[in-house]
Amino acid sequence: MAYTTIDDPEAYFQVKTYTGDGSTPSITLDGDTDMQPDMVWIKNRDQTDSHCLFDSVRTATKVIHSDATTAETTDADTLTSFDSDGFALGADVKVNTDTEAYVAWCWKESATSGFDIVSYTGNATARTISHSLSAVPHVIIVKPRESGSEGWAVYHKGIASDAETDFIRMDETNAASDHADYWNDTAPTSSVFTVGTDSAVNTNTEGVIAYLFSEKQGFSKFGSYTGNGNADGTFIYTGFRPAWVMIKKSSATGDSWQIHDNKRDTFNVAETRLLSNSSNADATNTDNLDMLSNGFKIRNSDANFGTSGATYIYMAFAEAPFVNSNGVPCNAR
Repeated sequence: MAYTTIDDPEAYFQVKTYTGDGSTPSITLDGDTDMQPDMVWIKNRDQTDSHCLFDSVRTATKVIHSDATTAETTDADTLTSFDSDGFALGADVKVNTDTEAYVAWCWKESATSGFDIVSYTGNATARTISHSLSAVPHVIIVKPRESGSEGWAVYHKGIASDAETDFIRMDETNAASDHADYWNDTAPTSSVFTVGTDSAVNTNTEGVIAYLFSEKQGFSKFGSYTGNGNADGTFIYTGFRPAWVMIKKSSATGDSWQIHDNKRDTFNVAETRLLSNSSNADATNTDNLDMLSNGFKIRNSDANFGTSGATYIYMAFAEAPFVNSNGVPCNAR
């Protein structure tokens, strides 16, 4: 029996909170294990600055924003390097205003952890794109880099049993929609994913970046749950204590992508949220969810988390597995 594939989640994902100094700091991650990130997602917690996403494929200083359709820009005052145990910054206000609070979510690209970053050039023709996961991706997040009008298209296995027929946008509050021109109604495989002709995923001659995630037991989980309209809400088993959870109602329009982590809330109930589709600063929404040793439990009946009968999709990454690879229970929070 396989208990977990990754005993040390800190080798592949870490959350870092820091205070800006308006200078050129090196930010060191807090984990016991050193990790050189390949993707860093930074948000100013105090101000309505846009989310800033960086990755090692596009290279440092190249920024895109999850809450906007704007094209990629090069800004030498943002993230300036991916370091052996963290990253370095310039003085741009979105990542480093003096005395302001920030959070950075950091991933290492690896087939072991089920994360791959793929860059391709669109050709406006339905086609397959190779990836290096050696496993079927369960979430694919795509952003055209050059267009200022195309947002973030998401494939998520939790949307439906035939998820390849649908898409949802990470920069919007819209529900999931059926659309053949996004994924060409073709499920991804362990070696390729398929894009259709829609400009959101395949504009002719335009550079596109894609982030692919595949579930790894004890480290990551991507799925859906049904709200029960009760503060004693749905429990979602992940097989690990979450470090990061993002939730979106997929069955109806009007509700944002909710992001919680284990550094902005260090104990239950987790109440501090950011929204991937909004530049809003940190906000407190009372009693959202508990992060438990083996999953998370909804503690809020509002529309963002627990409408009775509504479908919610989620992404979750581990702080610690419930049991290690030898079947030994890990310490609960």
